[in-house]
Amino acid sequence: MTLLRPKYVTFDCYGTLTNFQMAEAARDLYRNQLDEARMAEFIRNFAAYRLDEVLGDWKSYAEVVHNSIERTCKRNGIKFNEEDARMVYERVPTWGPHADVPAGLAKVAKEIPLVILSNAMNSQIMSNVEKLGAPFHAVYTAEQAQAYKPRLQAFEYMFDMLGCGPEDVVHCSSSFRYDLMSANDIGIKNKVWVNRRHEPANPYYGYVEIADISGLPGVFGL
Repeated sequence: MTLLRPKYVTFDCYGTLTNFQMAEAARDLYRNQLDEARMAEFIRNFAAYRLDEVLGDWKSYAEVVHNSIERTCKRNGIKFNEEDARMVYERVPTWGPHADVPAGLAKVAKEIPLVILSNAMNSQIMSNVEKLGAPFHAVYTAEQAQAYKPRLQAFEYMFDMLGCGPEDVVHCSSSFRYDLMSANDIGIKNKVWVNRRHEPANPYYGYVEIADISGLPGVFGL
């Protein structure tokens, strides 16, 4: 399936483009305290609490990480250390792209402007973006929007800044819960799901599925 050429291709960054390594950070911190079954449960809880933390009023991402680790430790009977939360937060700008990202992005960027809408702080995101290997027309953060995805306010901020509407973009993400469900709710008809196997398929939301970003140029007939 080939989509019409949009004004912009908009992207989630962490997980979709940048290799999101919160699970690896948790393993580094707590592997000596948890067996594999308990470690897997800790990682599931950590992901759930991160989502819960971004759904309310605006707070810094350092607070999101701190609170979600603290809550996960409490649930799993682990002593919480503030230094652990700080270490995880400070790792974020060091993360690089998935191996498939630079070549696929660069090919699309020659024809269609690329935009990022990320659950990030301004001080974090450009370090990650610089590693992606393609030029971006714009990079918008949760800090600028004063809202994290999946809140619609984040998408509304992006549309206001771009001066366009949902009909003008194709939104690309590996996450339904953070991106594609909200994209659907706000009226983005053209969506691409990058199946990085951290969420199950959900055909109700209407999308083109690709295995990784190397498949993205083909979506636009490039």
